[in-house]
Amino acid sequence: MSAESSELSGPDLAREGVPLDAVADGGMILGHVGDDPVLVARRGEQYFAIGAVCTHYSGPLAEGLVVGETVRCPWHHACFSLRTGEALGAPALNPVASYTLERRNGRLYAGARTLAEPLAQTKSAGRPEPGWNVVILGAGAAGEAAAEMLRRLGFAGRITMVGADPAAPYDRPNLSKDYLAGEASEDWIPLRPREFYDEHGIQLVLGRRAERLDLAARRVVLEGGDALPYDRLLLALGADPVRLDIPGGDLPHVHVLRSLAQCQSIIAAAERARRVVVLGASFIGLEVAASLRHRELEVHVVAPDRRPLERVMGAAIGDFIRQLHESHGVVFHLEHRPARVEPDAVTLDSGERIAANLVVAGVGVRPNLALAEQAGLAMDRGISVDERLETSAPGVFAAGDLARWPDPHTGERIRVEHWVVAQRQGQVAAHNMLGLNRPFEDVPFFWTAQYDVSLRYVGHAERWDDAVVDGDLDARDCAVTFRRGGRRLAVVTLGRDRAALVAAAEMERERA
Repeated sequence: MSAESSELSGPDLAREGVPLDAVADGGMILGHVGDDPVLVARRGEQYFAIGAVCTHYSGPLAEGLVVGETVRCPWHHACFSLRTGEALGAPALNPVASYTLERRNGRLYAGARTLAEPLAQTKSAGRPEPGWNVVILGAGAAGEAAAEMLRRLGFAGRITMVGADPAAPYDRPNLSKDYLAGEASEDWIPLRPREFYDEHGIQLVLGRRAERLDLAARRVVLEGGDALPYDRLLLALGADPVRLDIPGGDLPHVHVLRSLAQCQSIIAAAERARRVVVLGASFIGLEVAASLRHRELEVHVVAPDRRPLERVMGAAIGDFIRQLHESHGVVFHLEHRPARVEPDAVTLDSGERIAANLVVAGVGVRPNLALAEQAGLAMDRGISVDERLETSAPGVFAAGDLARWPDPHTGERIRVEHWVVAQRQGQVAAHNMLGLNRPFEDVPFFWTAQYDVSLRYVGHAERWDDAVVDGDLDARDCAVTFRRGGRRLAVVTLGRDRAALVAAAEMERERA
């Protein structure tokens, strides 16, 4: 829902104002100034007024959560300053407006509106070295967020972002959801217009890969032999989808989904197809299944699991997700693997043959670790980094799908392959490339959207011995808490968006 399409509610804060005692400490009230939704929040005796629509996907901030002097969006947990409207935490990159407040006769009235530029200098800016070269390998979530944060922190040196994808940075989560379903236009996909990077001195080198890291000489060698010197380097190369290693796995009607170009190829194929087989009941696989059902294709899902998503979200949610998809006409073939792909069918290990003229493989991804391994960086099922996301090589940082970091909430070293985590690690890495000594302490978060259902997941639970269901999944009003040894590791919510925010805020205060 966009700000333009939302109906205004609450008082006119410029004309009517709101009583001081109507805003509880730590609470919010939704109103408007002209045609703009505005929320008023209170912390102690301080009152704040900022725009009420999240700049990520237009989530309703007034339904979110106040934490300190910030407000968090209930949809995808973007975080904004109540003082300035600054976007403090991804996935939002743009600020919301802030308003002055005047007290008159026991009421608050909104006054002047200020909307900062997206890369306005943040209050936490340091004094970075202006002559440095910063090279970012990877133009996805972590790399793009790091480049923007460097400029917000006042870094005036050279920033070069190298990406193997020929497209400028874009909203990858949307590819398997609304864009693939035909509900989002291509205009929604780029994170920024191409000229944005030129205006802010961020050089994009797209459609090229790095070939070698020369740590001794502090330079990156690109394919073709060009070399980029660096004073600080960020490895944010992400992951590539696993390809099918079975007969017929390389046929032209077999697709994977990671890039914009791959998504466009699936869309083109879907226009000609009648039946699709999705291989894998991962988040990507299930989102693809839902999106292609929206395009009215017949969809079959093949996976070795007993239940979809059981390994990540447990049996109860796995059963719910299966029933959700089956209610939309998806046919599951669980506890089976594909044996071969033919031009018009997929044959399973059981011998069953499923007719199909489109196949999408969602069987996992592999992080792009080859450069780091060849350079001799310390590895640990990923690139080993410290709490500041610095690798074993001074001045070289890693973020996103590649990085395994010490998580203060579980007491373990973890690696997470999700968009918001990658963005926030990019933002923290930018601070530390400039010597600002900021540990990465965020509680991991991700979401999945399938049909009209959105699940929020906070925390990280690779293993658990107890999964407590509070509420009713069938009624779409539920929270599932995963514990190990009595300790809460993760929470999944359905229809309880604010509860996910509360759980994340509580878990931030918990240390192993």
